Amino acid sequence: MTLRFFCLLACQLLLVFACTQARAADGVDITQAEIQLTDEGYRLNTRFAFELNHELQEAVQNGIKLAFTTEIEMTRPRWWWRDEKAVFSKRTISISYDVLTRQYNVSSGGTVPQSFPTLDEALSLIRRPARWLIAPKSALKLGETYEVSIRMFMDRDFLSKPLQVNAINDSSWRLASNRKTFTYKAGPSAG
Repeated sequence: MTLRFFCLLACQLLLVFACTQARAADGVDITQAEIQLTDEGYRLNTRFAFELNHELQEAVQNGIKLAFTTEIEMTRPRWWWRDEKAVFSKRTISISYDVLTRQYNVSSGGTVPQSFPTLDEALSLIRRPARWLIAPKSALKLGETYEVSIRMFMDRDFLSKPLQVNAINDSSWRLASNRKTFTYKAGPSAG
C-alpha cells in the first residue's frame, strides 16, 4: 500500500512538473534589453524569445490581428520623496494574415506594414524589433542612475469585444513576459 501511494505521488509530481514546464514555454523571455544614447535621444534595443501556441497560430491564419505591446518605465530613486518617473513609453506591433495575398503583415504604430511569406519570418520582426526612441535627451539627467523596468505582452485590448471575453477566460490567449529590471546610468559613456 505504501509503495503504491509513493508511486502515485511520484507520477502526480512528474505530471505537475511537466505541466509547469509546458506553461513556462508559453511565455515571453526578454533575452536582451539595453538603452543607447543617440543624437535623437534614448533608444531601446530589445530581443524577445517566444512561440505562438496552436490556438494563436490558428487565430492569425483565420484573419485575427494580434497585437504585442512593449512597455518601458524608467524611475530615479529618491530617498526623500517618491521615486521620480522620468520615462514611460509603450509601443505596439501587430501581426495579421491576408488571405488574398497569402502574406503575413506586421505593422508598428503608423508605419507601412511589412509583408512576409511565412509566420516565422513575420514573428522575427516582433522578436527583434528595430531600436525605438523612448525619450528625448532632456528626459534624463546626465550622470544619474535610473531603474528600468521592461515587459512585453500580447495586448488583448486590440481584439474585438467578443474575443476579449474569450481571451480573459482562456489561458492559451495569455502570452506575456515577466518584468525585466536593471539599472542605467544616463550619459554618453553609459551602455
